[in-house]
Amino acid sequence: MYGILHFVDNCSHLLGAKFFALEGSTVTVTTDRKYSNDARITSKDELRELIGMPHEAVVKKTIDRIDAHVRHYLTLCPLFLLATSDSQGRCDVSPRGDGPGFVRVLDERTLFYPERTGNRRVDSLMNMLDNPQVGMLLLIPGLQEVVRINGRAELTKSEELLQGSAGKHSGIGVVVRVEEVFVHCPRALKFSGIWNAGSWPDKEALPSIADMFRAHLQISGYVHEE
Repeated sequence: MYGILHFVDNCSHLLGAKFFALEGSTVTVTTDRKYSNDARITSKDELRELIGMPHEAVVKKTIDRIDAHVRHYLTLCPLFLLATSDSQGRCDVSPRGDGPGFVRVLDERTLFYPERTGNRRVDSLMNMLDNPQVGMLLLIPGLQEVVRINGRAELTKSEELLQGSAGKHSGIGVVVRVEEVFVHCPRALKFSGIWNAGSWPDKEALPSIADMFRAHLQISGYVHEE
């Protein structure tokens, strides 16, 4: 397909980049002339030289089970971000939300949550079948610290487990075998002001998700028939 590509600034730094435009469309690409391959960090040793070593307490804060503190945290948690990847390492992050406590503790090393009916893409679930390693970033509204849990996921259709969850579900749940649990520092949420309603943009300034959705369908070449 052919269209018009309009470059702003010096495009010589778009190393290995490929661009596609729909027929009759115009794509504007803005480049940063300050970037080059010479600025890349390519080794762990170089990274450590720049960042330094973590304090021992930061390393030792990771535990391998759900303790009483994390169990209580989960009873108040209505939302988490789920990280998965497929067999080729392509990553996906997807939100999961429900009433507080929807992530249930089966025992100190096992969690369960129900999958609600969605758009049937099931990207996360497909990834779990390729690669069971998952990461969970669990949030409580108003709290700047978050809990992170890493482990191995298993899909289940256990009626016993699903019956213990409130509301409608897809008939599928996820069991997570816990491997790592730790508290993440508040810096990102604090600096972003995410819980400060006064810092939120006016609704009039928010992007139209419907317009965005339609634009992305057009870029993908999908034609909706009425």
